[in-house]
Amino acid sequence: MNSAPNAPTASPYTAPAGTRIGHIHLQVTDLDRALAFYHGLLGFEVTMNVSTAAFLSAGGYHHHIGLNTWHSQGGRPAQRQGAAGLYHAAFLYETRAELAAVVKRLMQAGYPLRGASDHGVSEAIYLDDPDGNGLELYWDRPRAEWPTDAQGQLTMYTHPLDLPGLLRLAE
Repeated sequence: MNSAPNAPTASPYTAPAGTRIGHIHLQVTDLDRALAFYHGLLGFEVTMNVSTAAFLSAGGYHHHIGLNTWHSQGGRPAQRQGAAGLYHAAFLYETRAELAAVVKRLMQAGYPLRGASDHGVSEAIYLDDPDGNGLELYWDRPRAEWPTDAQGQLTMYTHPLDLPGLLRLAE
């Protein structure tokens, strides 16, 4: 974003604590293929589907994911390198077992994963959707288990995820 010359300086502001990301809306090249991934594989419920757009949800919310082909039908997939844009969208699962279940589905379908990490505060799987949009599927450990240093400061890290241990929860 470019600043206008001589733009007034904004006064300090803190977003309210209850502010959340309500949804993501992605331009996709093939709506049916995107629905096969987000609905068929990841299990999000379709709340609305029209010829060029669909909206999906978990738990009855109006939509967590919007998909459209308004300006992207048949276009090229998202660039992962050398371009600005969204790095990934992250989907939080309530429990480790829920994360294990979706990871098992992905692996049984032969869907490629880009990574699997233990961050101390969370365990995460990384993958791209069919259009190259980066996704993170994760669960947060209980806050009392988050790693801290001697001064009580949070100390996140990136270690390899014990994927076999995670998948045992989905058996």
